[in-house]
Amino acid sequence: MPKPFIHKNKSGPTRDLIEALFPLFEQASAGAIAVDSDSRITWINASYAALLGLKDPQAAIGKDVRGVIPRTRMHEVVETGQPLLLDIMEHDSQQLVVTRLPYFDDQGEIQGAVAFVLYDDLQPLTPLVSKYRRLHQDLVAARKALARKTRGTRYCLGDFVGASPAALEVKRRARLAAGRDMAVLLLGETGTGKEVLAQAIHSLSGRADKPFVGVNVAAIPENLLEAEFFGVTPGAYTGADRRNRDGKFQLANGGTLFLDEVGDMPLALQAKLLRALQEGEIEPLGSNKVVSVDVRVIAATSRNLEAMMAEGAFRSDLYYRLNVLEIAIPPLRDRLPDLGVLCEAILEALCEGLELRGEITDAAVTALGSYDWPGNIRELRNVLERALTMGEDNGLLDADAIFKVLPRNGARQVPSALPRPVRPLAQILAEAEAQAIEDALVASRGNRTRAAKLLGISRSVLYEKMARMS
Repeated sequence: MPKPFIHKNKSGPTRDLIEALFPLFEQASAGAIAVDSDSRITWINASYAALLGLKDPQAAIGKDVRGVIPRTRMHEVVETGQPLLLDIMEHDSQQLVVTRLPYFDDQGEIQGAVAFVLYDDLQPLTPLVSKYRRLHQDLVAARKALARKTRGTRYCLGDFVGASPAALEVKRRARLAAGRDMAVLLLGETGTGKEVLAQAIHSLSGRADKPFVGVNVAAIPENLLEAEFFGVTPGAYTGADRRNRDGKFQLANGGTLFLDEVGDMPLALQAKLLRALQEGEIEPLGSNKVVSVDVRVIAATSRNLEAMMAEGAFRSDLYYRLNVLEIAIPPLRDRLPDLGVLCEAILEALCEGLELRGEITDAAVTALGSYDWPGNIRELRNVLERALTMGEDNGLLDADAIFKVLPRNGARQVPSALPRPVRPLAQILAEAEAQAIEDALVASRGNRTRAAKLLGISRSVLYEKMARMS
């Protein structure tokens, strides 16, 4: 039997060897085919022709193999001289497990290739494929966990709590942003959850297993911003490290860069940021070399960028580069129907690991609704945490507990009740009485003596009615 030919760092079976082994492979396979050095079909057996739906196998002889088998990779084997020992090829609705081998002449020149269909049905390979899929899923999960531990995310879309129409629209646009690799601009007051939403978009996107790097532009001194973004080479300035220090763009390469409070960025840096986004290249401070980066940018601001553009404080070309998809996050005062579910989620997080129930009454939620919430969800969390700390009811927050910690400024008018369907009079009177008591407590900021005077009843009668309500 001829020995495999080895020459010029290439090795492969000779044509004589292929011809000797061909009958054995053909008999054990579900189909066989051969091509020449130009990827033209020189031979095909009847079983392979039947798999391909060819009525006349001879009609395929001399044709380019890609014209007969569109998804074949035989031309790759011929061009590279490298075998493809195991491949799954789709043809129409079939999935064929194929092996492909090149063969050489005595001078080491490629003469062609042969292919054998090992399986025309994946069923026998189900245990192997299932094991591969499990291993692949474990690998993906491990990569995501590692990304979260290093430069990953803590929040998902479920952490943006709310079921009001305004909250649902924000979530809809976030899912839209996650499915498309585009720049996103998040607009909203401080404390509305812009970073939570940015991390949620990243965790749903195709870059979820890559780094998520956030930088608060407003928190970094202006003279350090360029180094923070683009990195520093040794000796770039007095006191610079002797080693290269990567900037946020390098750290986020392949993933997402979150620019919080981008409206506070100085004009000089805006121009460099625009160039980095347009060209996909950065130049570290003190370096003459250009570094390619691939980042998806999510920017956020609590400022009016359009007004800043009119004043010349923000570049219009950068604004249009960042604002491909805009998501406006409403303030808490515009989504008060979400107060109840927000309180439940915040209390659950606050009480995790503690021996507290973390519950809140309807009257307490009504009391929270009397406030304007300039600090939004961040301020709501602070109020609930202080109420839990000062409370004496093992985590149960009522209106009194809320009024003790609720800021005195920022009161808002309690909305009137919506029309209700006809119901029994006793039920309507009981609910109206309970609503009147709650409104009086809100107006008096929890002072029961003042609430009783507002209602025109004695304090003892108010206590009796409140006891029946509980």
